[in-house]
Amino acid sequence: MTHSDISGQNDISANLLRVRSRIATAAKDAGRDPAGIVLIAVSKFHGVERVLPALAAGQMDFGENRVQEAAEKWPALRRSAPQCRLHLIGPLQTNKVRQAVALFDAIHTLDREKLARRLAEEIQASGRSPALFVQVNTGREPQKAGAPPDKADAFIKQCRGEFGLNIGGLMCIPPVGQAAAAHFALLADIAARNGLPHLSMGMSEDFENAIWCGATHVRIGSAIFGERA
Repeated sequence: MTHSDISGQNDISANLLRVRSRIATAAKDAGRDPAGIVLIAVSKFHGVERVLPALAAGQMDFGENRVQEAAEKWPALRRSAPQCRLHLIGPLQTNKVRQAVALFDAIHTLDREKLARRLAEEIQASGRSPALFVQVNTGREPQKAGAPPDKADAFIKQCRGEFGLNIGGLMCIPPVGQAAAAHFALLADIAARNGLPHLSMGMSEDFENAIWCGATHVRIGSAIFGERA
């Protein structure tokens, strides 16, 4: 192992400590218990050699954007850390549902009827039931996935009623360049009126704000792993 390898591992461990400390401070400032906030280390586009030091530092929850990348990377990692939890935080194509249900412990990007139907079929067929979050496109951005805010209630009701899905929470990605707090507050309002306990919101640049607004899951990549090469 080279000096740069050791240095990189130390950086990731130190970054994790800093992020955990910031989460704890933000939670206490908001009058919340830090133990109620799940830190998802976003390991997308980072190789196994970058994930291992995070696992060694006790990190248990990881986020991946693509089913294929996770399928290549995580089976071996899970053999060494079977207790870790894997979250899909990127768009899910219906033809990847079977693989996603087998691989992931949580899917944060349920956003349309066709996907809900396929997830329901696969969950019933496999007996495996990942935690499900409905993604809401709070900024109504045409290039982004997610149910529009004014259709979210009806979609949640359809997922529960028509498809029998156990929806645990909501997820959003606020538009770049806009104040994130308004989007976090909107997501929290939709969750509250639908009796959903979990909010997946907040990334490296705005997670403290998200915690103040009620985030239960924060998705943090660059503040832990550094910028992608």
